[in-house]
Amino acid sequence: MFTTLYKKCLNLAAHKSSKYYLALVSFIESSFFPIPPDVMVIPMIISKKNNFIKIFLIATIFSVLGGILGYFIGVFFFDVAMQIVSFYSYEDKVDAIKNSLIKNDGFYAWLGILFLAGFTPLPYKVFTIASGLIGFNITIFILTSLISRGLRFFIVSYLSYKFGHLFTQLMDKHGSKSFTIAGILIVTFGAIIYLISKSHA
Repeated sequence: MFTTLYKKCLNLAAHKSSKYYLALVSFIESSFFPIPPDVMVIPMIISKKNNFIKIFLIATIFSVLGGILGYFIGVFFFDVAMQIVSFYSYEDKVDAIKNSLIKNDGFYAWLGILFLAGFTPLPYKVFTIASGLIGFNITIFILTSLISRGLRFFIVSYLSYKFGHLFTQLMDKHGSKSFTIAGILIVTFGAIIYLISKSHA
């Protein structure tokens, strides 16, 4: 199933209405669809380099809007939300974070996890839905999603624009690992800055 969907997304990237399909895939991927928008973003930019900013913005904006849908699925459709979370085997982690938030000591942990989910190959959809389930602050959720998704899609878009098919080959071999390492480094750096500022407060 995943292979079929992957191939269909690749074909849609070459369609004359590819921007609309990219918006759709970016939107639904943030709440339930298994194929990431990167599958379309990279070939679209390689074939239409002058549009790389527009493609980056479409992927980012509609991904965040889809994330908001995922958030409200978590808020209003508990059974559906838990089915999606359980499919990815995250139900125990969600319960643990919810308990931490109740005790007021899990906010920054979830903030870091949410950023990683938006930036790395972690299933972002699980964390948009889980954010609604645990009642995470929606304003901070949207801002974190904008930053993490925007950063991810800008890097993918710019490198596709700059290096074309060479970047495609690198992504196939090392993409997941590279984004995961970069995301962890960013979160770690943010945590260090927070701890330093707190110690001087």
